[in-house]
Amino acid sequence: MRPIEFEILLSLAAGTRHGYAIIQDIEARGDGAVQVETGTLYRALQRLVEQGLVSPTAPRADADDDERRRYYAITADGRRAASAEAARMAALVDRARATRLIPGST
Repeated sequence: MRPIEFEILLSLAAGTRHGYAIIQDIEARGDGAVQVETGTLYRALQRLVEQGLVSPTAPRADADDDERRRYYAITADGRRAASAEAARMAALVDRARATRLIPGST
């Protein structure tokens, strides 16, 4: 899974969002070095939709914003894929700790 796709799934795991809100969430989680380009985001969203990991949704009932915004939600398959990817990454971190590439937990 590409890093941008995992970031999108992380963002949508917290709830339905529109594209710009996904970008803001990804950038807020980063260290300031991550800048998501709009085109990159929407190409990744399209791949995730095609794979059945994300689905376009209607705007939230409480959303009082631009009607042109497209909202997305994570699917059950998307949640499983994100969980599997997180487990894979955790295993990599464990192996990195075992080989002393990074410090162990305190």
